Amino acid sequence: MMTKTNKNLFNLDELSGYKVAENYSDVRGWDVKDANNRIIGKVDHLLVNKTDERVVYLDVEVDETLIEEEHNTYQSKVNEGLHEFVNKEGENHLIIPIGMAVIDEKNKSVNTNQIDSSTFAKAKRFTKGDAIDFAYELYLVRHYGRDNTIHNSNSVDGFYDREEFNNTFHRKE
Repeated sequence: MMTKTNKNLFNLDELSGYKVAENYSDVRGWDVKDANNRIIGKVDHLLVNKTDERVVYLDVEVDETLIEEEHNTYQSKVNEGLHEFVNKEGENHLIIPIGMAVIDEKNKSVNTNQIDSSTFAKAKRFTKGDAIDFAYELYLVRHYGRDNTIHNSNSVDGFYDREEFNNTFHRKE
């Protein structure tokens, strides 16, 4: 029996009546660069949290070269008995919290100054179109972040108040 996950994130373009705010660039199709200015992929979608009614993640299609470098990445064990993962064929998407992205309008790119390519390469990816569950969101924010203690509850409540999600985008001047 398939369990229906309580869907938390939606692609901007699958929600009628939602569009990119007038004073913001639509960054879909733009390159995403890591802390060392290396292109790690392209923005494929903007992911909206319906409750908060705002974009909270960039859905990034990861560049093949990055995937090849770390093809069989295992996450180091956190605790005994915890399974490591391996990224499978076809899994070439990642999400990036919006507050960790800086828009560079001049070069039509999105920069993630806090995350380097090896961190992206070691992250768990998903297949385009998969429903993203909250456990994955938690895992990735912890993986990118600095902080394993964050948000210990399994509830979404208050999660998007974190600094990783603040200001719907900041711009590079």
